Amino acid sequence: MEYVYAAMLLHSAGKEVKEDAVKKVLKAAEVDADSARVKALVASLKEVNIDEAIEKAAAAPAAAAPAAAAPAEAGAQAKEEKKEEDAGKTEEEAAEGLGSLFG
Repeated sequence: MEYVYAAMLLHSAGKEVKEDAVKKVLKAAEVDADSARVKALVASLKEVNIDEAIEKAAAAPAAAAPAAAAPAEAGAQAKEEKKEEDAGKTEEEAAEGLGSLFG
């Protein structure tokens, strides 16, 4: 993750995301930079519009929130239905017990 953070830091500072710049940021953070990982990161970010990617990532959790709420609501409804079923069984059992008293 620190490699991506280094690239984001460079981008937010208005600097070009290049191998040597990423290595310098990582070195300043006292991270031993792996040259292969730095090269892979820089190569993968060449074709990416970082501002657009950040906007999409920021919008994604807001869109996912309603979808996440639906299963929670369904779970709450299932619990209510189970409670109603349990309550019904309890009443039936109680009625059977009373019936035996009056035989």
